Amino acid sequence: MARARKKTNGNGNGTAPLQPMSKKMMKRKKPIDSSYMIPVNPLTPNQETVFERYAQGQNLLLHGAAGTGKTFITLYLALKEVLDESTPYDKIYIVRSLVPTREIGFLPGDHEDKSALYQIPYKNMVRYMFSMPDDNSFNMLYENLRAQETISFWSTSFIRGVTLDNAIVLVDEFSNLNYHELDSIITRVGQDSKIMFCGDITQTDLTREYEKSGISNFINILQQMREFTCVEFGIDDIVRSGLVKSYLVTKYNLGF
Repeated sequence: MARARKKTNGNGNGTAPLQPMSKKMMKRKKPIDSSYMIPVNPLTPNQETVFERYAQGQNLLLHGAAGTGKTFITLYLALKEVLDESTPYDKIYIVRSLVPTREIGFLPGDHEDKSALYQIPYKNMVRYMFSMPDDNSFNMLYENLRAQETISFWSTSFIRGVTLDNAIVLVDEFSNLNYHELDSIITRVGQDSKIMFCGDITQTDLTREYEKSGISNFINILQQMREFTCVEFGIDDIVRSGLVKSYLVTKYNLGF
């Protein structure tokens, strides 16, 4: 009776050939790929525009109302691409101004230690992007993502002089950065990298008028660049539910 034969690796030992590990996998302690992630779909027309333009390779600037999911969808898109072995992107850099005084350099520790408190919202976002059975399992996964440097946090105080290659840079709360800081960040983008900005220019910690006008000038520059898509979110894009959405809509309608 004829029998099915085992596939061999060419040496006749009956074992399947080992697949070579990519550079990404070799750099990771426990490889995590995008198959671990939960599919996220756009909830509004503006979110759909973001998904489409990102898929076309565009850099993005998203500004407008709070509660519209700007940071969540950009972090999701970035994470999905970084965890895809077929892309050139190795890591995500989340950049923001960590303290209003920008005096973080005087605090003890490196940039990771100093930004620890500001990482909590992003960890909570990532929780909704993965299907894990319990909190302990998710914490292990998240710490593994951090250990393999899939996600890194940087403040504007540390980014000068750095070239960010093979990375996706997410600049959050960009409306709290002045023109000089924004200019410094975008000129750090290196080979095989892209950048996304998220913020609300009507809500800023900047008090000087020339700093506020600097943000508008920066947006005007990006709007003239073919490499960028700029999307403005309004109250119709708010995706929070219940009390939070009602509060945000009422606040914007009253002009606050």
